[in-house]
Amino acid sequence: MVANTTITFKKPAAPEKGTAVLLTGKELALGPVATSLDEAAGSRFAVAAKIKGYKGALRKTLELVAPSGVDVERIIFVGLGDVDPDIDWLRLGGATAKALPDEGEVTIVLQDPEGRSPNSEDAAAFALGLVMRRYRFDRYKSRKSDEDAPRGPMTVTIGVDDPEAAEAAWKEAAAVAEGVELARDLVNEPANILGPVEFADRLGELKAKGLDVDVLDEKALTDLKLNALLGVAQGSVRPPRVVIMRWNGAGDEAPIAFVGKGVVFDTGGISIKPAAGMEDMKGDMGGAAAVSGVMLALAGRKAKVNAIGIVGIVENMPDGNAQRPGDIVTSLSGQTIEVINTDAEGRLVLADILTHVQNVAKPKAMIDLATLTGAIIVALGHHYAGLFSNDDALASALLDAGQETGEKVWRMPLGEEYDKLIDSKNADMKNVGGRWGGSITAAQFLKRFVENDTPWAHLDVAGTAMGSPSSDTNDSWSSGFGVRLLDQLVKSSYEKA
Repeated sequence: MVANTTITFKKPAAPEKGTAVLLTGKELALGPVATSLDEAAGSRFAVAAKIKGYKGALRKTLELVAPSGVDVERIIFVGLGDVDPDIDWLRLGGATAKALPDEGEVTIVLQDPEGRSPNSEDAAAFALGLVMRRYRFDRYKSRKSDEDAPRGPMTVTIGVDDPEAAEAAWKEAAAVAEGVELARDLVNEPANILGPVEFADRLGELKAKGLDVDVLDEKALTDLKLNALLGVAQGSVRPPRVVIMRWNGAGDEAPIAFVGKGVVFDTGGISIKPAAGMEDMKGDMGGAAAVSGVMLALAGRKAKVNAIGIVGIVENMPDGNAQRPGDIVTSLSGQTIEVINTDAEGRLVLADILTHVQNVAKPKAMIDLATLTGAIIVALGHHYAGLFSNDDALASALLDAGQETGEKVWRMPLGEEYDKLIDSKNADMKNVGGRWGGSITAAQFLKRFVENDTPWAHLDVAGTAMGSPSSDTNDSWSSGFGVRLLDQLVKSSYEKA
């Protein structure tokens, strides 16, 4: 069960109890099941809709108390507009969820005014949008009022022409929904609850879902010489962890690698951040959360692919043992880094785990995700993630996956001119390149830790993983951005038929 919601499919039939959801065209044009709900209902609905000014526009909803003679308690109309065949069923499901009660039984007649149901994939997308929108992070509410009451369980029956096919498609989509829910939960958790050790423990629980999970503790990281990562962690009393998750669904093939920044809280270290808004830095592990979520999704739907997910989990604090501006560290790759700004810590974490995953897995492609820079929000706002890549084919596949899922990315430049900005007089490189083009120089820094023959992409999700605007499919501070994007990339480009 995802978002406390159970989804089942059956043939379209007149709803008999609870809440009924009916799709309408313009001017309240209803399908045959809806119009058979009650002989006089059609005209009564039309009068009520006219009074409310409802005209069936796309994703617009109208809730009515059911008239006498109708078995259900309430009826919610959801508009299809001109009944465009290219309806975004995911968003339609989310718009429907916004109009639903907090709990109870719901029957949705997924049928347009001509009596047609969407195909199984679109029906599953509708259900996915519904459960994603129903997600709520409220476990720390004290329940002192009715408004604080938890969202109760909901049973949703969706009427479609081919329920067996829709059930099969939903089984896969539900696994993705579970991955999105995990990612959202991780980002929403406060840092006093979710430290590096606790994060690693939660990922250890994914063994029960079919993943192989290895946790590297501080001693193992010291022995392996992940010094750039350890330098970030040394100011915190909470020890770092690196977690490696593996899903093997395609024999002996080289895996695709997903790499995530997991800074559970980022004060900026000695280069401390301003106090205003620092509470949001509990979400500076959005990249690691997305990697965890997509690995769970791949295992849940038994994807025919080999994948490895690696996350570096640290806390960046400014105590007496913290890393200082001007320190020089030797990364796992052997390259030296002059730390100019301790608030540019995520790239230090990624540098070592990028090297480590290449050493142990020799991946066929590698994608890292990180809430890396405020500069990407200046450039793209909260609706696109920044995409940087050394491989045009991989970049194109990610752009296509973004369009398919609505988790959109925008390709940004890499180049020698930007790379020069991170050259250091005292070490092989420095960890910041000045004020201008900050997201680009951060990506150039990461590129130095990618072997030349490895297709690689970096996704800067600072504007999309946390604090993103409310949408049809999300009303949470954390979006889970990246889970559906990467799952679609696997489906489209790497999974065996």
